[in-house]
Amino acid sequence: MATFLLAFGALISIVNPLSGAFIFFGATLGLDAKTRTQVSRWVAIYAFCIVATSLYVGAYVLSFFGISIPVLRVAGGIIVAMSGWRMLSAPDATEQRRNETPNPRWSVVAPSKLAFYPLTMPLTTGPGTISVAVSLGAGRPHGFNANLLEFFIETVAAVALLALLIYIAYRHSGRLADFIGSTGTSIVVRLSAFLLFCIGIQILWNGLSELLGTLPIGSVGTS
Repeated sequence: MATFLLAFGALISIVNPLSGAFIFFGATLGLDAKTRTQVSRWVAIYAFCIVATSLYVGAYVLSFFGISIPVLRVAGGIIVAMSGWRMLSAPDATEQRRNETPNPRWSVVAPSKLAFYPLTMPLTTGPGTISVAVSLGAGRPHGFNANLLEFFIETVAAVALLALLIYIAYRHSGRLADFIGSTGTSIVVRLSAFLLFCIGIQILWNGLSELLGTLPIGSVGTS
């Protein structure tokens, strides 16, 4: 269970379906409850595919382009921190969406198309989530053995549970928003943005620490 707990804890902390549900609700106010449920289902499916692909194939893609994991963490940390900062400094997205006229094109577009951009990518599983998934995948056991099979089963279970929580939170986003009210929704979104900014700084620092550790001691002392 160690791999499962590690993978699920790392992914759930950065995806945060509960806080994402309020942003999802604000972005889908033009949809009726039935369509929102369908969209939330597709978001969960897309999120599972993106995270699973990043987990098992991402490391090979990085290796092909010669990108190291510390560099990926630095880049991902910067992007996550910038996203959190934009959310902190932006106007209240939920209240702004409430005053907007629903987009008529949403009524003629299939839920599967509405769900991918921007609701899944980058709202739910952005660069930060991908970088975390790639980092987890890079630590998998080598060779075809029982350890690799155990890693595969536990990580698939972690990603599946994450997708299930995304679906549940997004499907009931309207009830959550009504329960805590507009003020509570605004507070949760702001707190989530601050935590997202902190997570980005932490990812950035982890990557920088690894990069600085690879520098020769002599060059560090000279500089």
